[in-house]
Amino acid sequence: MMKFITGTHIAYLHLCHRKLWLFANGINMEHRSELVAEGKLIDEHSYPQRAARWQELELEGIKIDHFDAKRGIVREVKKSSKREDAHIAQLKFYLFVLERNDIQVAHGLLEYPKLRQTEEVWLEEADRRQIPLWEEEARNIIEQESCPPLVRKRICKKCAYFELCYSNEE
Repeated sequence: MMKFITGTHIAYLHLCHRKLWLFANGINMEHRSELVAEGKLIDEHSYPQRAARWQELELEGIKIDHFDAKRGIVREVKKSSKREDAHIAQLKFYLFVLERNDIQVAHGLLEYPKLRQTEEVWLEEADRRQIPLWEEEARNIIEQESCPPLVRKRICKKCAYFELCYSNEE
């Protein structure tokens, strides 16, 4: 049984169950993706003036790149606002894990530097009830004997797993 569910697992739960299963079972295609590399560059080079205030934090298998402990704010930087629901779920999961570990948290900031947009994300009571269900659902998918079937979505063409999922397609 997997010890911890990560923010990546939660994001993939909201994107694609197949991608979640593949990733969690050791099939990682992200290192081959130019889009993933571009996203990492954007994260590393956006807002360099904030480095002094924001720190990295690892806890319960999650890795938060930008945490302001004084103000209790988690900042998540994303390349694109496509599939924003998965980004929000991941950020709410981070807030939930911090709160579960008695770390004072105010809210999160979801930032899209290329779009020059920032969205505040708050952990609400309904989220506190829902997130444990997300963790359970993610574990159930990850622990399945075989990979979930392919579900064709518009986002597939830009996914790092595209070639793997569609290798047997005509």
